[in-house]
Amino acid sequence: MEQIKNLITSCEIPIKQAWRQLNDNGHKILFVVNEEGVLLGSVTDGDIRRWILEDQPITSAIEKVMCGNPIVAKQNESKERIKEKMLETRIDCIPIIDDRCRVVEVFFWDDFFKNGESRKKYEKLDIPVVIMAGGRGVRLEPFTKILPKPLIPIGDKPVIEVIMEKFNRFGIRDFFLSLNYKANMIKAYFQDCSYDYNIRYCEETEPSGTVGSVALLADHIHSTFIVSNADIIIEANYAEIVQFHKDKENLITLVCSMKHFPIPYGVVEIANGGLLKSIEEKPEFDRLVLTGLYVVEPQLIRMIPKGQVFHMTHLIEKLRLEEKRIGVYPVSERDWMDIGELEAYRETLERFK
Repeated sequence: MEQIKNLITSCEIPIKQAWRQLNDNGHKILFVVNEEGVLLGSVTDGDIRRWILEDQPITSAIEKVMCGNPIVAKQNESKERIKEKMLETRIDCIPIIDDRCRVVEVFFWDDFFKNGESRKKYEKLDIPVVIMAGGRGVRLEPFTKILPKPLIPIGDKPVIEVIMEKFNRFGIRDFFLSLNYKANMIKAYFQDCSYDYNIRYCEETEPSGTVGSVALLADHIHSTFIVSNADIIIEANYAEIVQFHKDKENLITLVCSMKHFPIPYGVVEIANGGLLKSIEEKPEFDRLVLTGLYVVEPQLIRMIPKGQVFHMTHLIEKLRLEEKRIGVYPVSERDWMDIGELEAYRETLERFK
């Protein structure tokens, strides 16, 4: 039985606070209750994502996005019946309610199927992934003075291998690694190992930006593909992201994370002439930021100039000026792990422990 206190939230809290709580509990679900503890509904990561995609404010109350008819079990139901409900619905967890509709227990999939059937069924993708692995990783010095950033360890594997394994869960077998800095070390690492996927290299002679080297793959990629930085780990359903990209008929879809930015100072706004206009004490902001993961249509490769520095932001701005379809797929802050700087790397190591 799972402790339920981190899974319960008030119907009055704003969506952004609930999403933070949902991220912290690690289960991607919350049960919404009123002042008497009566269950009103449930909220998942997907519910909040759909709200954000509708351009709705995350300062709204959580009841705006909750499902008002969650699957539940009564206190007098047997564990065998609860197990059957889980198998029928393929849901992560079922709250157990008493005769006053208050949550008294929560059963999770692992309570019944620890060594049995997996709940997760990964939809298979047959698309290539380009991993931009040529950067110097200056924010990770002194480690990157010795190791290239893609070989920085996460547990007992380098980060690039962790990234590829997460894609491979969804059936992805074709990887292009864009190399430059300490390229031979990366090649040597993969030469000594065998994998259930194909690795090909695209080697820059000079650094060409965060997407410039993709221009060299024009003759090799002819379908929708994914571009990923080599210093990020995204815990997400890649099949859902690609399906979203195709359903919206985007030319490129940016996977973005909702990032919380607290400012630990009073923020001053001034009027003309230096007179005080207002003071806001320790404001907080929530913004969608680029994670470094993109779903891209192959015709965009032709828009990337060869032989010059060209960043992903240049490509996005070019498309925006031409009024082409650019999509955004939001993920939670917890679903994005960035090892590009030392503090974020330490946090990622803690997560993997």
